[in-house]
Amino acid sequence: MLFILIIYIGLIVFLIASIWKMFEKAGQPGWAALVPFYNIYVLTQIAEKPGWWMLLFFVPLVNLVASIMVWSAISTRFGKGDGFTVGLVLLSFIFIPILGFGDAQYKGINPTGGNDDILDDVLEN
Repeated sequence: MLFILIIYIGLIVFLIASIWKMFEKAGQPGWAALVPFYNIYVLTQIAEKPGWWMLLFFVPLVNLVASIMVWSAISTRFGKGDGFTVGLVLLSFIFIPILGFGDAQYKGINPTGGNDDILDDVLEN
């Protein structure tokens, strides 16, 4: 039982370090990965979504759609494709360390050149 607990704590520390590195690559403070709620806000900033999107994470079922859209935007900002987004959504414990410790570089404002978010188009009009 103690062995399983040690493995579990090690995995948690590794994931926190991965998120920390991902935040730093995106120009955000790494310590934000440790602060509840603020880390969600920072994720929305990395995804270049409005800050109020953080509130969507507290609405049941809407949070699922919002998190998929945020992970999609984050993978795009790091130069990854749709397959990587699926990995971030379904296997976060594998794909977040790839962003944090891998060679992915944060490319900033919409590297694809177009507006990739339908919801932003609707809200702007």
